[in-house]
Amino acid sequence: MTRQVIEGCLALALACIPGCAGDWTAPVEVRHEQQTCISYRARLSGDSLAIQVMLAAGWHTFSIDNERRALEKLAGKQNLGVERPTGIKLSGGVELAGPWHQTPPKDFSKPELNWFSYGYETQAMFAAKVRRTGAGPARIAIRGQACTETTCKNVEAVIELPLGDANAGPGIDWKSLIPVR
Repeated sequence: MTRQVIEGCLALALACIPGCAGDWTAPVEVRHEQQTCISYRARLSGDSLAIQVMLAAGWHTFSIDNERRALEKLAGKQNLGVERPTGIKLSGGVELAGPWHQTPPKDFSKPELNWFSYGYETQAMFAAKVRRTGAGPARIAIRGQACTETTCKNVEAVIELPLGDANAGPGIDWKSLIPVR
C-alpha cells in the first residue's frame, strides 16, 4: 500500500469514530414505514455546535423560524395551518450561548392559498455557539416535521454527542448561514 492510500484509510476510519474532536456523530435516522426520510448528525468545533440535516429524495423539512415567517406573511389573515418548525433543545454537557443560525430556507409558500411555509430539501445546517456545562455527553433533542407532497411525519430525534476535546476539526462556515428570526 502506498502512504497516500494508508493516510486516506486512516482519515476515513477516524471520521467514523464518534467522539473524535471535530468529527460528526453517526447519523440519527427518522423513518417513515421502512424508508429513511430524514437524518441528523452533529459535531462540535471549539464553542460552535453544528447540526446537519439530510433529507431523502422527495422529502422536505422546515426552518426553525417557519412559524414566525408564516405569521409575518399572513399579517393577521386567516390561514389553513402552519407546518411544525424545527425545534432543538440542548441538555447534558452543553447549553446555548448564542442565537441559532440556519441555512437560508427555501420559500415553499402558495400565497394564492394563503399558505406560507419555509424549509429545506436535500440538506440544511443549524448552528449556534454553546457553552460546556459538564463532561457530557451533550444531548440534542430535535422535534419537527418532514413531509412529501402527500405525507407528513412528525420528527423526534435525539443525538448523543461526546464532548471530548472539541478544539480541533474544521470550523463552521458562518457566512453560509443566516440568523434565525
